Amino acid sequence: MNNATSIATAIIADDETHISDHLIRLLELMWPELVVLETAQTGTKALELIQQREPDIAILDIRMPSLSGLDVACMLSPATLVVFVTAFDEYATQAFDSEAVDYLLKPVNKERLEITIRRLQHKLATKTYISPEVFGKILEQTQTKTTNYLQWLRVGTGELVELIAVDKVVYLKAGGKYCSVFTEEKEHLIRMSIAQLESRLDPQCFWRIHRGTLVNVSDIVNARRDLRGRYQLTLRRRPEKLKVSTSHGHLFKTM
Repeated sequence: MNNATSIATAIIADDETHISDHLIRLLELMWPELVVLETAQTGTKALELIQQREPDIAILDIRMPSLSGLDVACMLSPATLVVFVTAFDEYATQAFDSEAVDYLLKPVNKERLEITIRRLQHKLATKTYISPEVFGKILEQTQTKTTNYLQWLRVGTGELVELIAVDKVVYLKAGGKYCSVFTEEKEHLIRMSIAQLESRLDPQCFWRIHRGTLVNVSDIVNARRDLRGRYQLTLRRRPEKLKVSTSHGHLFKTM
């Protein structure tokens, strides 16, 4: 880019479409030279679009399904400037300290966006880029800032690896050398035993209900007991029912 009025391109990623629509309307008014190429609702789609379209700017919600904004930023070319947008201000200090282009809190207002636009225009004009390693350091800090429990699972086999936030996991089931990780949309594979996973997941969030099954407590709608005293769980984000072994039935006796 040669000057602040040159045409620039952007991709916006947010799982709340009304946030993206609002931001686009503001940008059309405040920076008409900026062309928003496409929008995405998941981190995976955002990464795919950015790699295909090579925009000057990526405006990324920090918390999105599949990959977070931080995960996506770690995998981008330094030539793509990054702005984080989120409703959670816990990341703000880390983002600014790391020299990330900017950080916007929802709901985005005109005054704050104007500052962001000026910063972006300056960096585009001076070709000032940020190394993706910087975002990797922020991601590391956010994952270890409170506990050592896993915040993300690296799933997949062969050359394809995906990052899944643990709060997207409905339940995990042992199976041979792998464990199946069930999210709302699909089943993934992870090369860890159920015992290893249990030791690294927050026990307040994931309960073992069977020798080979861990369930996300927040996904339990109810536990129904049959005539033999065995419980079966109804889940919030999956259609199947999960059986609770006799030895773990005590978890639900006061529910």
